[in-house]
Amino acid sequence: MWIIFIGGAIGAIVYIIAEMIPDLGLLRGTMQGYHRKSRIQVVEAAIVDNPSVANLEELGVLYFDQKNYTRASDYFNRAIATRADSEHTFYRRGLCALELGDANAAIADIEPIIKADPKFDYWNGAASLASAYSKVGRNDEADSLYRKVIENSTTPQNLFNYAAFLAAQNRSGDARSVLDQLMQKKRTLPRYMQRVERPWFRKGKSLAKQIPASA
Repeated sequence: MWIIFIGGAIGAIVYIIAEMIPDLGLLRGTMQGYHRKSRIQVVEAAIVDNPSVANLEELGVLYFDQKNYTRASDYFNRAIATRADSEHTFYRRGLCALELGDANAAIADIEPIIKADPKFDYWNGAASLASAYSKVGRNDEADSLYRKVIENSTTPQNLFNYAAFLAAQNRSGDARSVLDQLMQKKRTLPRYMQRVERPWFRKGKSLAKQIPASA
């Protein structure tokens, strides 16, 4: 706003370029949502005559992106039953299982992939596996894997999830340390990315309030 006040029309243009235009990217998800629904209709019509692995996998991904994990899992199951052998199909099915509360099924799908390639999906696969481990009480394995993830990928989502895991283990000091990293991440990100990652920063602040200061 100060730029607008002191710069007049030029200042306003600078402000629009720096602040408003980047935010238009946040609308991309809405536009993609419309396209996704249309594509689902097309592929579901095609699959009646051609239930190929490619079509089944595509429907699984489309429903996954819509966060309809039950439908997505159904299509991934059908693709695998139709001899799909892509690690991405098993991985996505594992993520669906994790979202649907079946951590053991998630481990069965994701664990072999991460053992073969720890960096799979830019370390997000390892983070998901760590989350699944924690849900079935394999906390030592979860902690070891989370630490390896954080050494290589300090995304806000991974930092928050590790902090939440530590807090659940009553390791309040360690949890606060990771939350400090999360807040430091916020300060170093470009403003546009701060807005993109805002939900994780908000969750981090909320979690911090739940951790006893004296612990």
